[in-house]
Amino acid sequence: MIEHELRRRVVTEMHLRKWPVVQPPSLVIQWVRSVLPEERDEEALHLHQHSGKADTSLRPSFLEGMLQDGIMFAWERQSEGSSLTLFIPNARMDFFIDQALGPQWKKLVHWGEHFPGRVVRATRIWVADNDEDAERAVSAVGIGSDELVSCMIANRARLWSDFRIHADGYGSLVIAANGADPRDLSRSLQRLQELGNYRNRALLGLPIAQENWPKLNEIETRLQEISSHLSDPDRTDDSLLMEISEIQGRLTAVATATNFRMSATAAYATLVEERLDELASSSIEGHASLVDFTQRRFRPAVRTCAALTSRVKTLSARAGQITSLLRTRVETRIENQNARLLRSMESSTRRQLRLQELIENFSILALSYYAVGLLHYILHGLTSLSEETKTHVTAALVPIVLLIIWLSVKMVKHRFVDQSD
Repeated sequence: MIEHELRRRVVTEMHLRKWPVVQPPSLVIQWVRSVLPEERDEEALHLHQHSGKADTSLRPSFLEGMLQDGIMFAWERQSEGSSLTLFIPNARMDFFIDQALGPQWKKLVHWGEHFPGRVVRATRIWVADNDEDAERAVSAVGIGSDELVSCMIANRARLWSDFRIHADGYGSLVIAANGADPRDLSRSLQRLQELGNYRNRALLGLPIAQENWPKLNEIETRLQEISSHLSDPDRTDDSLLMEISEIQGRLTAVATATNFRMSATAAYATLVEERLDELASSSIEGHASLVDFTQRRFRPAVRTCAALTSRVKTLSARAGQITSLLRTRVETRIENQNARLLRSMESSTRRQLRLQELIENFSILALSYYAVGLLHYILHGLTSLSEETKTHVTAALVPIVLLIIWLSVKMVKHRFVDQSD
């Protein structure tokens, strides 16, 4: 059979990005990075150092495998970066508290910390057998009680975290398995990490929104000033057009600088909400739940980013309206000038026509005068007529000559008019 060229790729995509089964006690360390396109080759080479899995020519989207001493890894390529996760089995609590790892394990952690790119999120998760072990780890690792988030996930498992960056640069999460099925627990842990990773990527838009908000305030003020000047007769159209063009340029610059990040924030926020629903966490009395933490901290930030996008669109539409009004004003003035010019041309044409008619009448008189003069000379040559008769005949011919010349001029004039049409 002839397969579609993308069939195997899309089917494989459905089976990627699964974490291995996590058995307590275990330590999970994850780094999420923002990686530039020019750093991808260096990243592939760095991944090859320990895993032996990377092929720089294939550019895989997901890799997993066994490293040493039972440590497994999962690496995932993403649109804006990548993530690397180490799964350290049989990890005692002191591994989590002070990272009392053996030399080989420390080497692997050092390898994970020095990948190309900039870290967006780095977390250490210790999966304990029960609540008692987990609570000792929470107390020992220094998770703040004032900021403590604790709730149930995967039906039996329980989460503790303050979602802060500790002195070692990592965020700390403690999970008590409490007899939960390892497969369900692993899926819940992966969703939990995806929620946090997407949350951090979404929040990258907040500083950009806060930075550009004052710029929009200034642009809005300028638009109000320009709107008030539209009815000011002392302000020229050219100056107003220059001002509105400058404002539109600044709006375009803000939109260009923020559109990608704001769109990414909206997309990541949707994924955060989906993962939050999938986790179906349940609250514990006396503690803030994952839903509480997200509603209180995350959603206002996302709304701020959405408000920036909406405001840019609103101001752009307002600037467009002002530009349209200004163009209408300019077009109206041009039409009025054209109307005045047409009236002036019409008046000039009428004057020229009257002058032409006057000259035409004078021409008829002049031609008649010369024609009558010629006829008089002809009659003067006739000796058979008396002088009185010649005078009477000449006088009688005057109106006839005038009429003939007038009709001739009119015929010639009409002929030229017909030819021009």
